[in-house]
Amino acid sequence: MSDKATLEIDGKKYEFPLIVGTEKEVAIDISSLRSTTDSVITLDPGYKNTGSCQSAITFLDGEQGILRYRGYSIEELAEKADFLEVAFLLIFGELPTKEQLEKFHADIKAQSVVDEDIRKIVDAFPKSAHPMGVIASLTSALTAFNPSSVNVDSEEDMYKAIVKILGKFPVLVAWTFRKKNGLPLDYGDKNLGYVENILKMMFKQPNEEYKMNPIVLNALDKLLILHADHEQNCSTSTVRIAGSSHVGLFASLSTGISALWGPLHGGANQAVLEMLEGINADGGDTDKYMAKAKDREDPFRLMGFGHRVYKNFDPRAKIIKKAADEVLNDLGVEDKILEIAKALEQEALKDPYFVDRKLYPNVDFYSGIIYRAMGIPTDMFTVMFALGRLPGWIAQWREMRLNKEPIGRPRQIYIGETLRSFKSIDKR
Repeated sequence: MSDKATLEIDGKKYEFPLIVGTEKEVAIDISSLRSTTDSVITLDPGYKNTGSCQSAITFLDGEQGILRYRGYSIEELAEKADFLEVAFLLIFGELPTKEQLEKFHADIKAQSVVDEDIRKIVDAFPKSAHPMGVIASLTSALTAFNPSSVNVDSEEDMYKAIVKILGKFPVLVAWTFRKKNGLPLDYGDKNLGYVENILKMMFKQPNEEYKMNPIVLNALDKLLILHADHEQNCSTSTVRIAGSSHVGLFASLSTGISALWGPLHGGANQAVLEMLEGINADGGDTDKYMAKAKDREDPFRLMGFGHRVYKNFDPRAKIIKKAADEVLNDLGVEDKILEIAKALEQEALKDPYFVDRKLYPNVDFYSGIIYRAMGIPTDMFTVMFALGRLPGWIAQWREMRLNKEPIGRPRQIYIGETLRSFKSIDKR
């Protein structure tokens, strides 16, 4: 293969270098296109064919159903690592030693106390406020209590900012959940593991001892790992482009949270449950809705099946399906919504229409089932997604700043009016 690509415009040829990644991905480096061709640019709506950066964090192959963090397969990480190990791996590039992990956790716990004035902000929100709006606002509000920008040339300053947000963000998530459920706010327990503490902060009742369910703990740990990073998706790209202006870490993360909120991105697992509730309200006939999903003339969409990136199967779904089955069996939840979900899953896995098109249940389908079984309300699902994605956003922000990437500034093709004269109001 040549190491250059040739572009011909108006009979004139231009050569641009080819960039080859470590997994043999090929890209045409057009960073000099505009300057060498007298203002010619490319048009790529949604950036589906455009690499915005070179990254060493996550490799994703949608055709083959491959997802790897720093070279480690998602299957092996979900089986052998815990969420905090994966967070360290994503952010710093290598799996931690025992000593590194213990220090990382201790430093995070030391930063887990949130200023009491943040509690006042939580109290100011009505119960009707959407949890994603609350968590985005609270994350942004942290900048008021940490006004100095991070010195990215100092590893110590960078590390302090990272452990600070990893310590405080779970508290904000738990407070958002408890506010919605009318429970007193809780700081958790420093004697617990990172994910264990999240569960206790969210679910401990004020008048009883909290008992940890190991099956629920395992399921949540896996869910957080599976959501920890996913290459240059909408929210991650938002974090990077916001951070490219040299805005601080907390502010960059709040932009990612807002981008994640959309139903086409992190809100997909919420959309799954809303679909299931709609089917239930219509009598719960899954055969009827499977037929609607196969009817091209019907506007109904079967949420949680297939994936925008994975053209074969979502490797995360295979992992979390087992955890979903374990949670439902252990908790013994009797819930018509979950019965409908299981019926749709079974029908889709054997129906030739879905099998032939590789429309398998994806990670959003199973995560919604697990969260509902755990007692987490539907509009909190995307907040839980943000909790898992936090280390990935941090890793991407850190990489972007350390690489000294230029400020993001996409171009456009103008299609509006050409020059015209102003008319006074009496002549319009």
